[in-house]
Amino acid sequence: MTIREIDEKLTELSKQIEEAHDKGDSAKAHELSKEYVVVSKKASTLTAHDKVFLARNMKRPKIDDYIKALFDDFFIQRGDYLGKEDKSIYGGIAKFHGIPVTVLGHRKGRNINENMEYNFGMPEPEGYRKALRMMKQAEKFGRPVITFIDTPGAYPGIEAEENGQSIAISRNLAEMSALKVPIISIVTGEGSSGGALAIGVANSVYMLQNAVYSVLSPEGFASILWKDSSRADEACELMKLTADDLYSFGVIDGIIREPLGGAHHNPEKVYKEIDEIIKRDLSRFSKLSPAEIANDRYEKFRDIDIIVRERKRLS
Repeated sequence: MTIREIDEKLTELSKQIEEAHDKGDSAKAHELSKEYVVVSKKASTLTAHDKVFLARNMKRPKIDDYIKALFDDFFIQRGDYLGKEDKSIYGGIAKFHGIPVTVLGHRKGRNINENMEYNFGMPEPEGYRKALRMMKQAEKFGRPVITFIDTPGAYPGIEAEENGQSIAISRNLAEMSALKVPIISIVTGEGSSGGALAIGVANSVYMLQNAVYSVLSPEGFASILWKDSSRADEACELMKLTADDLYSFGVIDGIIREPLGGAHHNPEKVYKEIDEIIKRDLSRFSKLSPAEIANDRYEKFRDIDIIVRERKRLS
């Protein structure tokens, strides 16, 4: 079975199990549950290309799901004070176990209508300026920043470029690198190009097990290298874009395990692990001064640069 067929079968079985429980047919629910376990085990060994499929799956939890599950008293913030409201960046002020935080991230949507409304999670300059406005406000009031990354990249349209897309992204990179409050970033699906990194310059960076993080999409990589986007599956292996790859390189700080078949089959398990990670890291950062927090982030990315350069030298 392909990963797509496994995912569809697991979704179908979940629905049948729920229906059996609703009808009070515990025997049938039990049999279906056993079949669910058998099918899910077929997803225990995945290729990089399989993980790209899961990372892009529209059924995966979205940023509003994470906010609802992990935070209290969420108050949305809109606009960049300069131009239009970019709905592909979603965020605001919330409380995490009583601690005021700023939480933000990419917003893709759950269906084609929401995809269109949120521009498939591809922000324009206004979205990145809005994100930076929220982060600078967080710094002013001493709030930690939590970001959720899930984007195929920044919007590449002509209007976005005319409105300063590259400047907006580069300014975020520069400002985040010196922010004097802790930043925790979690790649929940796709993390592609500067569109992801523009909210990912963090003290701690984590990835869901089936998320991907790379300089561009596999299709784009294959188009550039071989002039053939259909070779995306080969590109996935060469790009080393999985959580396991990036953890082994020292690019990320940890991997958030997913249930077999993907996070959407048991999101509560994922929420619980993320909750523990954020609690642990905020406790650690609470012992650091603002200057030490900024330096911690600088040293993290400096170390990544050294590791990457050394690997290139040895390869």
